[in-house]
Amino acid sequence: MKRKRQALLLCLLLLAALFLSSCANTAGAMTDGYYSAEMADFDSHGWKEVLTIYVKESIVISVDYEAMNASGFIKSWDMDYMRTMNETDGTYPNKYVRLYSEALLNYQNPEKVQAVTGATHSYHTFQALAIAALEHARTGNTDVAYVYAEE
Repeated sequence: MKRKRQALLLCLLLLAALFLSSCANTAGAMTDGYYSAEMADFDSHGWKEVLTIYVKESIVISVDYEAMNASGFIKSWDMDYMRTMNETDGTYPNKYVRLYSEALLNYQNPEKVQAVTGATHSYHTFQALAIAALEHARTGNTDVAYVYAEE
């Protein structure tokens, strides 16, 4: 009976270790703090996307992803833009920025984040910004990471 309990306990410990290793942060060891990345230039519509993460104990615990114009107005606050985009693309900034941010929190890996239909340009920008911010978190570099758009 004692051997069965020991074997069961060993199996449970192995399963727990496997579960914990599958949940481990794929981004690698990171330094606690805030890390930001932003596009180096405004896009052709006048928006610049920015992303800030907060890392604690090598885990991303907060993500703020937005786009703003030259005057600092946030795209998610633009109700006319939201209505037009929702009608034509089935999504809008306030929706997809939350989805992308939430996915990064859940997966801890921008490559596992899925694109939102109608917001694929922002998806690619989000991935580039997240990768840059995570790289700065791994090196402890708190300077803003500037990302250049691919032509």
